[in-house]
Amino acid sequence: MTTEEKFASQPIGLDIGTSRIVVARPADRHFECDAQLNAFITLPYSRLTENLLKQENVFHEVSGGEIVVAGNDAEKFAEVFHVETRRPMQGGVLNPREPHSLSVVRRIVGRLAGRAAVEGQKAYFSVPAAAPECEAMLAYHESSCRQILEELGYAATPIGEGLAVVFGEMSTSNYTGIGISFGSGLVNVCLAVLSLPVVSFSVARAGDFIDSHAAQATGDLATRIRVQKERSFSLNGFSSDRVQNALTVYYEEVVRSLVEALRENLSSARRLPRLDTSVPLVISGGTAMPKGFLEMFRRILGSHELPVKISDIRMAPEPLNSTARGALMAALC
Repeated sequence: MTTEEKFASQPIGLDIGTSRIVVARPADRHFECDAQLNAFITLPYSRLTENLLKQENVFHEVSGGEIVVAGNDAEKFAEVFHVETRRPMQGGVLNPREPHSLSVVRRIVGRLAGRAAVEGQKAYFSVPAAAPECEAMLAYHESSCRQILEELGYAATPIGEGLAVVFGEMSTSNYTGIGISFGSGLVNVCLAVLSLPVVSFSVARAGDFIDSHAAQATGDLATRIRVQKERSFSLNGFSSDRVQNALTVYYEEVVRSLVEALRENLSSARRLPRLDTSVPLVISGGTAMPKGFLEMFRRILGSHELPVKISDIRMAPEPLNSTARGALMAALC
C-alpha cells in the first residue's frame, strides 16, 4: 500500500445532523471537514430540467416522476422559488413521515464520505441521546445510518453527539467535562469523565424550535428565518426589527430550557462521580453560533446551581465541525 493509500484509508468522523451532515478526515497534523445541508426540494420531472441540472452540476437524483434536489443546492432553489426545504430528519432522527428521508441521507453521506478506500475502513458517526420525542425512532435511525456506511464499505461505529464534543474539544482536560451540541433538531449533552460518558441526554427545544416559533410570530417562512439567523443575526438585545426580536425571545427560551434540564439531569443522576476539581463546559453546534450566544448562556447558567463545579465555559473554535471532529478523534483513539 502506498503512502497516499494509507492516508486515504484512515478513519473518518461523521456528524449526521438534522440540519447538516459533516465529514471530518485527518489532514497533515490537523483535520479537514466538508458539509452539506441535510435538506431537499422536489421538482416535477422533465428531460429538459434534468439536462439543465446536469449542466449546472446540481446535486440531484430522479425518483419516479420527480427530481429530488438535495444538499446545499436545495437551499438555493428554495430561496429562488420561495418555498420551504424538506428535511430528511426531524428531532435528531430520520423522519418516518418523509418518504424521501432515507434515500436523501444515503446520497448526501455517499457524496461526502465516498466509498471506503479499503474494506472495513473505520467510520464513527454521531447519534443523539434518547429523548421522549425521538426515543421510538432512535434504534431505526442508528441502524439505518450504520447500514448506509456499511454499504459504502466502512466499519461503522456510533458515538453519542455530546460525547463526540468531549472528544473533539477536551483533550487538555483528559476528556473530562461537559460537551453540549446545540443542533437543529435537538440539544445533546454529555458529562464525561476520562472519556467515559456518565450522564447523557438531549432536549427537543433547539434550532428548529427557534425557527418555527419565530416564523409563526412574524408570519415568515421557517427556511427564511433560518437563513437570516445564520447569516446576520446577533443576540444584542431588542430592536425595531421584529425578526430579531422573535429570535431573541426564543433563543432565551431554548437556553433556559437546556440549563434547567442540565441541572435536573445532573441532580438526579444515581452514580454521579465525586469530582475533586471543577470541569470545563464546551458549547458547539450551528444554533450556538450567533454573536452574543456565549454571553447569554453564561448569564443564564450563572442563575442556576449545579451539582458539578464548572471551571470555564467556552465555545468550540469551529462549532459546526466539532461533532464530526470529535467522532474522528474517537475513531483514531
